[in-house]
Amino acid sequence: MTLVKHELRQGRTAFFIWLASIGFLLAICIFLFPEMKGQMDDVSDMFASMGSFSAAFGMDRLNFGTLIGFYSVECGNILGLGGAFYASLCAVAILSKEEKDKTAEFLLTHPVSRKRIITEKLIAVLIQITAMNILIYALSVGSIAAIGETIPWKEISLMHLAYYLLQMELAGVCFGISAFLRHSSIGIGLGIAIITYFMNLIANLTDSTEFLKYITPFGYCEGADIVEEGSLDITLVAIGAAIGICGIIVAYLKYAKKDIH
Repeated sequence: MTLVKHELRQGRTAFFIWLASIGFLLAICIFLFPEMKGQMDDVSDMFASMGSFSAAFGMDRLNFGTLIGFYSVECGNILGLGGAFYASLCAVAILSKEEKDKTAEFLLTHPVSRKRIITEKLIAVLIQITAMNILIYALSVGSIAAIGETIPWKEISLMHLAYYLLQMELAGVCFGISAFLRHSSIGIGLGIAIITYFMNLIANLTDSTEFLKYITPFGYCEGADIVEEGSLDITLVAIGAAIGICGIIVAYLKYAKKDIH
């Protein structure tokens, strides 16, 4: 597991920066809720009457006067975009950086197979994403307790689980893409996260674009759906898992035969 430890050491600065950024913004939103709670009923009515804009973010189906309604939109966007960015960036460079940094020749001269290299790099990605989500979840629950609100355990847990699965799916896709790249890949990782986010917004606008929910991982992270149904959409989760696994399989097939310079 030497390579796993090496990747974790290399990625620890980015890990703590993203953890601090997401955690700070999340905590600020939660601590603002008591100050805004009394004004949220009027805000809910206003958003409910804003048509397509409200529908795109699911705000027409949520009560901002409740913690979970406020959390679903305000904190959900932070968790969704922040987590998606981190997972995509973490995975999309993990295989390509050896060629970019000119360390591939050194790595491949060691008595280690390419399959093991891919596996250990994948494990490092999964550890970082999992650790990030556990710490963010703990911070979220702790912040809610600190403001004296009752913790909606089921909804909060389902929401964080959905965003964790989203990050895993994006990581799998970006991991597969990484096997094809030779140079900088930051733009690709960010692009995939942003595109999938906006695909979900478009899917919420009309019935004719609803099929996009079967493509974007943000489809099963919709806070309004989770609060209303009390569960995740198993069909969308299964499709997302299959897409992420396909990305990982592609990485193994491509990297095993890749002409690495």
